[in-house]
Amino acid sequence: MRGPTRSVAIAGVLLTLLASPTVAAAEHRPGPCALDRAEDEDVRRYVKRLIRCATEEWPVPGGAGKAICIADAESHLNPKAISEDGSYLGLFQHAADVWADRYRDWTETEWELDERALNARTNTIVTIRMVSGNGWGPWRGVGDC
Repeated sequence: MRGPTRSVAIAGVLLTLLASPTVAAAEHRPGPCALDRAEDEDVRRYVKRLIRCATEEWPVPGGAGKAICIADAESHLNPKAISEDGSYLGLFQHAADVWADRYRDWTETEWELDERALNARTNTIVTIRMVSGNGWGPWRGVGDC
């Protein structure tokens, strides 16, 4: 193909590529369970995926089922949940006054996790690592889990 026909063909291909919907590239985040929330995925489903991922990385007594049950009992799987008096935060309702210590003790700097207890990924990783190392102590007796 030469001349004007080739130019028209190239222009057609370029227009097709430019007009096609693009898939957004996921932002690279280091560390475990750096899952993207699907466009049509509700928060509860996303949170369950995060918890399953974390329990695969760090096994806990009762597995993902128990962890999901506890998070549901604590926050209804709402990562932004805050107790009425503000003293408990996030999915697993960590005590606000000990959150900074738990974050420091149970995360790795190179993971670059959000430091807030109201971040689903961070709250999940801190909780599951704690429980993997020490058991369900702080959540013993929560719900019918």
